[in-house]
Amino acid sequence: MARWLFPAGGIRVKTRKDSMGRRVEIIDRKREYDGFFKLERVTLRYERFDGRLSEPISRLLFERGNSAAVLLYDQAADSVVLVKQFRYPAYVNDGPGWLWEIVAGMCEEEEAEVVAQNELLEEAGYRVERLEHIMSFYLSPGACSERVELYLGHVTGRSKVSAGGGLPEHGEDILVRQFGWQDVRRMLGEGEIRDAKTIIALQYLALRKAGQP
Repeated sequence: MARWLFPAGGIRVKTRKDSMGRRVEIIDRKREYDGFFKLERVTLRYERFDGRLSEPISRLLFERGNSAAVLLYDQAADSVVLVKQFRYPAYVNDGPGWLWEIVAGMCEEEEAEVVAQNELLEEAGYRVERLEHIMSFYLSPGACSERVELYLGHVTGRSKVSAGGGLPEHGEDILVRQFGWQDVRRMLGEGEIRDAKTIIALQYLALRKAGQP
Protein backbone atom coordinates (compact mmCIF):
# COMPACT_ATOMS: atom_id res chain seq x y z
CA MET A 1 0.00 0.00 0.00
CA ALA A 2 1.33 3.43 -0.91
CA ARG A 3 1.57 5.85 2.00
CA TRP A 4 2.17 9.46 1.02
CA LEU A 5 4.35 10.52 3.92
CA PHE A 6 7.83 11.68 2.91
CA PRO A 7 10.73 13.37 4.71
CA ALA A 8 10.99 17.15 4.38
CA GLY A 9 12.21 18.51 1.05
CA GLY A 10 10.87 18.56 -2.49
CA ILE A 11 10.65 15.59 -4.84
CA ARG A 12 9.95 15.41 -8.55
CA VAL A 13 7.42 13.19 -10.36
CA LYS A 14 7.12 10.11 -8.17
CA THR A 15 4.44 7.71 -9.41
CA ARG A 16 3.05 4.86 -7.36
CA LYS A 17 -0.14 2.83 -7.17
CA ASP A 18 -2.41 2.73 -4.17
CA SER A 19 -3.75 -0.45 -2.55
CA MET A 20 -6.44 -0.66 -5.26
CA GLY A 21 -3.90 -0.36 -8.07
CA ARG A 22 -4.76 3.22 -9.09
CA ARG A 23 -1.95 5.63 -10.03
CA VAL A 24 -0.96 8.74 -8.09
CA GLU A 25 1.82 10.96 -9.44
CA ILE A 26 3.53 13.26 -6.93
CA ILE A 27 5.00 16.20 -8.85
CA ASP A 28 6.23 18.32 -5.96
CA ARG A 29 5.80 18.72 -2.21
CA LYS A 30 6.81 21.33 0.30
CA ARG A 31 6.78 21.34 4.10
CA GLU A 32 4.79 24.42 5.15
CA TYR A 33 5.00 23.78 8.90
CA ASP A 34 7.30 21.43 10.79
CA GLY A 35 6.39 21.32 14.47
CA PHE A 36 4.63 18.80 16.69
CA PHE A 37 2.23 18.39 13.76
CA LYS A 38 3.24 18.72 10.10
CA LEU A 39 1.63 20.59 7.23
CA GLU A 40 2.62 19.83 3.64
CA ARG A 41 1.62 21.31 0.29
CA VAL A 42 1.62 18.71 -2.48
CA THR A 43 1.20 19.06 -6.24
CA LEU A 44 -0.07 15.84 -7.78
CA ARG A 45 -2.04 14.10 -10.47
CA TYR A 46 -4.29 11.11 -9.82
CA GLU A 47 -5.88 8.45 -12.02
CA ARG A 48 -9.42 9.40 -13.01
CA PHE A 49 -12.19 6.81 -13.31
CA ASP A 50 -11.78 6.90 -17.12
CA GLY A 51 -8.14 5.81 -16.75
CA ARG A 52 -6.53 9.15 -17.61
CA LEU A 53 -4.38 11.14 -15.21
CA SER A 54 -5.93 14.35 -13.90
CA GLU A 55 -4.49 17.80 -14.45
CA PRO A 56 -2.02 18.84 -11.70
CA ILE A 57 -3.79 19.88 -8.51
CA SER A 58 -2.53 21.31 -5.23
CA ARG A 59 -3.52 19.80 -1.87
CA LEU A 60 -2.61 20.49 1.75
CA LEU A 61 -1.85 17.51 3.99
CA PHE A 62 -2.15 17.74 7.76
CA GLU A 63 0.08 15.03 9.22
CA ARG A 64 -0.40 14.22 12.90
CA GLY A 65 0.47 10.52 12.84
CA ASN A 66 -1.79 7.54 13.40
CA SER A 67 -3.66 6.72 16.59
CA ALA A 68 -5.14 3.85 18.58
CA ALA A 69 -8.50 3.90 20.37
CA VAL A 70 -10.21 1.42 22.71
CA LEU A 71 -13.84 0.90 23.67
CA LEU A 72 -13.91 -0.69 27.13
CA TYR A 73 -16.95 -2.95 27.62
CA ASP A 74 -18.03 -4.85 30.73
CA GLN A 75 -20.32 -7.56 29.41
CA ALA A 76 -21.49 -8.76 32.84
CA ALA A 77 -22.54 -5.23 33.85
CA ASP A 78 -23.56 -4.30 30.28
CA SER A 79 -21.63 -1.04 30.61
CA VAL A 80 -18.91 0.93 28.86
CA VAL A 81 -16.13 3.14 30.19
CA LEU A 82 -15.78 6.65 28.78
CA VAL A 83 -13.41 9.49 29.59
CA LYS A 84 -13.94 13.25 29.46
CA GLN A 85 -11.30 15.91 28.93
CA PHE A 86 -10.95 19.43 27.54
CA ARG A 87 -10.59 19.73 23.76
CA TYR A 88 -9.81 23.26 22.60
CA PRO A 89 -10.57 22.66 18.87
CA ALA A 90 -14.11 21.57 19.81
CA TYR A 91 -14.48 24.46 22.24
CA VAL A 92 -13.43 27.09 19.69
CA ASN A 93 -15.78 25.71 17.01
CA ASP A 94 -19.04 26.50 18.82
CA GLY A 95 -19.09 23.18 20.65
CA PRO A 96 -18.58 21.80 24.14
CA GLY A 97 -15.00 22.05 25.31
CA TRP A 98 -15.27 18.86 27.33
CA LEU A 99 -16.14 15.72 25.34
CA TRP A 100 -17.03 12.15 26.32
CA GLU A 101 -14.70 9.83 24.44
CA ILE A 102 -13.28 6.35 24.38
CA VAL A 103 -9.64 6.03 25.43
CA ALA A 104 -7.20 6.96 22.65
CA GLY A 105 -3.64 8.04 22.01
CA MET A 106 -1.22 8.88 19.23
CA CYS A 107 1.12 6.26 17.76
CA GLU A 108 4.66 7.55 17.42
CA GLU A 109 7.31 4.83 17.40
CA GLU A 110 5.22 2.15 19.13
CA GLU A 111 2.75 -0.34 17.68
CA ALA A 112 -0.91 0.61 17.91
CA GLU A 113 -1.78 -2.15 20.41
CA VAL A 114 1.07 -1.10 22.71
CA VAL A 115 -0.13 2.50 22.57
CA ALA A 116 -3.67 1.36 23.33
CA GLN A 117 -2.59 -0.58 26.43
CA ASN A 118 -0.49 2.34 27.70
CA GLU A 119 -3.31 4.84 27.21
CA LEU A 120 -5.81 2.55 28.96
CA LEU A 121 -3.65 2.59 32.07
CA GLU A 122 -2.78 6.31 31.94
CA GLU A 123 -6.19 7.72 31.05
CA ALA A 124 -8.65 5.26 32.60
CA GLY A 125 -6.64 3.11 35.02
CA TYR A 126 -7.57 -0.18 33.31
CA ARG A 127 -5.42 -3.15 32.34
CA VAL A 128 -6.85 -5.44 29.66
CA GLU A 129 -5.37 -8.87 28.90
CA ARG A 130 -6.42 -8.93 25.25
CA LEU A 131 -7.56 -6.31 22.79
CA GLU A 132 -9.82 -7.26 19.90
CA HIS A 133 -9.13 -5.28 16.74
CA ILE A 134 -12.39 -3.94 15.30
CA MET A 135 -11.42 -1.84 12.28
CA SER A 136 -9.18 0.85 10.81
CA PHE A 137 -10.58 4.12 9.49
CA TYR A 138 -9.63 7.66 8.46
CA LEU A 139 -11.20 10.48 10.47
CA SER A 140 -10.92 13.31 7.92
CA PRO A 141 -9.35 12.00 4.67
CA GLY A 142 -9.97 15.24 2.81
CA ALA A 143 -7.21 16.94 4.79
CA CYS A 144 -5.59 14.65 7.36
CA SER A 145 -3.64 11.40 6.89
CA GLU A 146 -4.43 10.09 10.39
CA ARG A 147 -5.60 6.46 10.49
CA VAL A 148 -7.27 5.17 13.64
CA GLU A 149 -6.88 1.58 14.82
CA LEU A 150 -10.00 0.78 16.83
CA TYR A 151 -10.07 -1.95 19.48
CA LEU A 152 -12.59 -3.53 21.83
CA GLY A 153 -11.39 -4.29 25.35
CA HIS A 154 -13.43 -6.62 27.57
CA VAL A 155 -13.17 -5.67 31.23
CA THR A 156 -14.47 -6.78 34.61
CA GLY A 157 -14.37 -5.18 38.04
CA ARG A 158 -10.88 -6.62 38.49
CA SER A 159 -9.58 -4.80 35.41
CA LYS A 160 -9.53 -1.45 37.21
CA VAL A 161 -6.03 -1.20 38.70
CA SER A 162 -5.53 2.54 39.24
CA ALA A 163 -7.41 5.84 39.24
CA GLY A 164 -6.30 6.88 35.76
CA GLY A 165 -6.93 10.54 35.03
CA GLY A 166 -4.04 11.19 32.65
CA LEU A 167 -0.60 12.67 33.20
CA PRO A 168 -0.59 16.06 34.97
CA GLU A 169 2.83 16.87 33.53
CA HIS A 170 1.20 16.74 30.08
CA GLY A 171 -1.56 19.10 31.17
CA GLU A 172 -4.13 16.28 31.30
CA ASP A 173 -7.14 16.30 33.62
CA ILE A 174 -9.31 13.32 32.67
CA LEU A 175 -12.60 12.23 34.21
CA VAL A 176 -13.34 8.47 34.06
CA ARG A 177 -16.91 7.16 34.23
CA GLN A 178 -18.69 3.84 33.67
CA PHE A 179 -22.09 4.08 31.95
CA GLY A 180 -24.82 1.49 31.59
CA TRP A 181 -25.61 0.62 27.99
CA GLN A 182 -29.07 2.16 28.09
CA ASP A 183 -27.58 5.42 29.38
CA VAL A 184 -25.06 5.41 26.54
CA ARG A 185 -27.84 4.88 23.98
CA ARG A 186 -29.70 7.84 25.44
CA MET A 187 -26.53 9.98 25.34
CA LEU A 188 -26.03 9.10 21.68
CA GLY A 189 -29.62 9.87 20.81
CA GLU A 190 -29.55 13.23 22.62
CA GLY A 191 -26.24 14.33 21.09
CA GLU A 192 -24.24 14.22 24.32
CA ILE A 193 -21.52 12.17 22.60
CA ARG A 194 -20.02 14.15 19.73
CA ASP A 195 -16.61 12.59 19.20
CA ALA A 196 -16.48 10.68 15.89
CA LYS A 197 -14.33 7.71 16.93
CA THR A 198 -16.50 7.20 20.00
CA ILE A 199 -19.71 7.27 17.96
CA ILE A 200 -18.23 4.74 15.51
CA ALA A 201 -17.16 2.43 18.34
CA LEU A 202 -20.53 2.59 20.11
CA GLN A 203 -22.46 2.02 16.88
CA TYR A 204 -20.28 -1.02 16.23
CA LEU A 205 -21.09 -2.37 19.69
CA ALA A 206 -24.80 -1.72 19.14
CA LEU A 207 -24.74 -3.77 15.92
CA ARG A 208 -22.76 -6.52 17.62
CA LYS A 209 -25.17 -6.67 20.53
CA ALA A 210 -28.05 -6.88 18.05
CA GLY A 211 -26.40 -9.93 16.47
CA GLN A 212 -25.40 -8.27 13.20
CA PRO A 213 -21.97 -8.97 11.64
